Parts: sequence; structure tokens; C-alpha cells
Amino acid sequence: MPNISSVSEFLLLAFADTRELQLLHFALFLGIYLAALLGNGLILSAVACHHRLHTPMYFFLLNLTLLDLGCISTTLPKAMANFLWDNRAISFAGCAAQVFLLLYFISAEFSLLTVMAYDRYVAICKPLHYGSLLGSRICAQMAAAAWGSGFIYSVLHTATTFSLPLCHGNALDQFFCEIPQILKLSCSDAYLREVGVVVAGVCLAFGYFVFIVVSYVQIFRAVLRIPSQQGRHKTFSTCLPHLAVVSLFICTAIFAYLKPPSISSPSLDLVVAVLYSVVPPAVNPLIYSMRNQELKDILKKMTQSVVFWLK
Repeated sequence: MPNISSVSEFLLLAFADTRELQLLHFALFLGIYLAALLGNGLILSAVACHHRLHTPMYFFLLNLTLLDLGCISTTLPKAMANFLWDNRAISFAGCAAQVFLLLYFISAEFSLLTVMAYDRYVAICKPLHYGSLLGSRICAQMAAAAWGSGFIYSVLHTATTFSLPLCHGNALDQFFCEIPQILKLSCSDAYLREVGVVVAGVCLAFGYFVFIVVSYVQIFRAVLRIPSQQGRHKTFSTCLPHLAVVSLFICTAIFAYLKPPSISSPSLDLVVAVLYSVVPPAVNPLIYSMRNQELKDILKKMTQSVVFWLK
């Protein structure tokens, strides 16, 4: 019966056996990755370079963009390299690093989305106190707390996961190192070590979720009291992107880590993993720019400037 010390590498999921399909998957992932880099890079440049966007909402959006870039850069480059070189192996240290970074970015993003919900609540329900409740120092502290909480949780969860002895080989049914897939390889009697960390993570996530829901209940009540339809529409336009991102991210991530084993299958696990680790970083820039006229106008000007310069 092998233990954790005897595993030097893991084998990731092979999408296809034929070379043509492997190259097709490489091209697909490359397109998604480049789109994510372009979209998030544009938002980073817009927020950093335009003084009009130096507000708490866009400061948090900048942090969200950095987390999205980190999240998608943790999984796709290794998957693309495996497709291109027809190789499934990832080293033990590489797998641990991938788990740590992915957990770090995802948990920090969850915390940051909660902070962003608070930002929208203060902006809409307590507009006269917005400057005092969300000053630059407070915003920096809340962003640092989001990044820091993600780091602490990721260290604890990764250390606990990779301390488990493995009794079922080293083949993972996923295109990146994912904790549920690693736990499937662990010995049944050692699985309970992970329960404490999982319960703590679930309780924390549930607390974040309740805070976001309560914030949006208060926001919707405040918006519905606005007399003009134009005013309601303008206010909703600042909330809907965040709400869409929260819904997509939370629903897919919770389903991936808390779904019953009875409904688990390789194809379903693959789809859910793509939905929470690849899709949000790629579509978040589109979601925010579509409903935010101010950001849309600045991105349009930036694009026109780049096109003019290239000519």
C-alpha cells in the first residue's frame, strides 16, 4: 500500500488519444487564455491609468482582475503544455503548488466579492457616508484582508491534503490538480483529517454568502424606492455585473466541492471544473464592461487609441 512519500508525480486527465484532438484542445484553451489575458489586461490598464476610475468600486475591480488572472494562469498553461507535448505528468511539488495557488486565488476572490457587495451596499444605501466608510486606507485594508485570508486558508487546506497517505494510485480524473480528485486517491481512514478544514471552509463560505444575500436584499429595497425609472436603471447597472459574477462563481465552486459522490462522473467533474476555474476569469471582463457605461467608454477610447497608433 503506497503512502504519500512514494508518489513523485501525478497523472492528469487525458482529454483525447489522437494527436489531432489534442492540438484542437490546445488551440481552444489557448484562445480562452488569450481572451482572458486581453480582457483582464484592458481593465487593469483602464483602472490604473484613468483618474476617473480611481474609486473604491474600481479599486476592488482591479484586485478581482488580478485574482482572475492568477486563477486562470494556474491551470491553463500546464494543461496547454500537456496537450502540446502529449504528456500527462505533473510533479508532486508542481501539483501541490497548483492546488495552493488555485485555492489561494479562489478563496481570496470569494472574500473580495463579499467586500464588493459591501461597497455596493454603502454606495446605494448610505451614499452620504460613502467617503468616510470606504476611504482609501479602509479599502486597502479590506483588499489586504481578502488576499490574506485566502493565503491562510490555502496554506492550511493544501498542507492537510498533501499530508494524507495515498492508497489508490496517482491518476487524477481532472486536467489540473484538484482537491476532490486527490482525496479520491487517499486511504479511507485518513480522509477524516480533511473534514475539519472542509467544515471551516464551508462555514466561512456560508457566512460570506449570507452577507452578500443580505446586502443585496437591502440594495434592492433601496433601489425600488427610487422614484425615477432612469435612476433605478442606472443604479441597477452598477450592481448587476457584480451579482452575475457572484452567482456564476459561487454556484459552480460550491457544486464542484460539495456535490454528492453519487452524482459524480468524470465528464460532469470536467464541466464543473471548467465552469468555476476557466469561465469566470474569461467572462468577468465582458460582464463588467457590458453593463458599466463609464468603463465601456474608457475601454472604447483605449481601443481606438491603440488602433490609431498601429496605423
